[in-house]
Amino acid sequence: MTTAVVKIHELVDAMDDITVVVGEEHLDREITISDLSRPALELTGYFSFYPQNRMQLLGKTELSFAERMTSDERYIVMKRMCQADTPAFLVSRNQEPPQELIKAAEEKGIPVLLSKRSTTRLSSNVTNFLEERLAERISQHGVLVDIYGMGVLIIGDSGIGKSETALELIQRGHRLVADDRVELYMMDERRIIGEPPEILRHLIEIRGIGVIDVVNLFGVGSIRSKKTVDLVINLEHWDKNRQYDRLGHNLDNMRFFNVDIPKLSIPVKVGRNLSIIIEIATMNIRAKEMGYDATKTFETNLNNLIQQNTLDNQQNN
Repeated sequence: MTTAVVKIHELVDAMDDITVVVGEEHLDREITISDLSRPALELTGYFSFYPQNRMQLLGKTELSFAERMTSDERYIVMKRMCQADTPAFLVSRNQEPPQELIKAAEEKGIPVLLSKRSTTRLSSNVTNFLEERLAERISQHGVLVDIYGMGVLIIGDSGIGKSETALELIQRGHRLVADDRVELYMMDERRIIGEPPEILRHLIEIRGIGVIDVVNLFGVGSIRSKKTVDLVINLEHWDKNRQYDRLGHNLDNMRFFNVDIPKLSIPVKVGRNLSIIIEIATMNIRAKEMGYDATKTFETNLNNLIQQNTLDNQQNN
């Protein structure tokens, strides 16, 4: 499990509406917390609980309050806000940053950024970006494919045929997210997102052929940059001595972080078309989520048949 950091220049590059006012040479400063701070009490001189290691967001409310202060008062407050671990200042609505802030920030080597967006929208966009980039990540061996809108993580022993199955699924019109290694992180309390490591993006390895560029062979419609993981398919070697579930009752879970993802185990045997089986399994899980359960239908039909046979036997006797 790894914890990432985001540098200021990565935020500026990702957000096309953010420009640098001062501190161009200090854009390598690191952001380690996704939460933003809107300094309010700090502008009155109260710094007992100042979250100095967060990005400081100044909106219309903060700047209009600062305008009521004298230049000396503003400089004293802005200087106290410029701490060694303060990543940057971000000003919304294309408002002109106070000169006292620019002076204090330049003295401490802290960038001052400007955005045309409203304070609320800017806060939401930046927070979402930082939460995604700063989320704890784990690397899972497997293949992630978008099948009918569901993110299906295919796992199993090395050499069991995960990549070959994914390739056939791509040929059938589904989309590859990641092959071999899948980087997973928790978006919120219910969603796990998977994406490829940068070095493996759009690539898939087939034993005997080598590395394939999926975009080059199948087009940009054959890939996705990331996808929510909705189902785990575990490919396992067929064991003739094992009793396999034939009705679909044994749906397990696989936990990533604190989120349980439905897990289905499929035995691999010569002659089985895994891509079609996985495709149908995904459709079946989706149907169950929508309230259509073929297993329950079969059990209902079976019980009705048993009851009818019992009734017929009683009448005959």
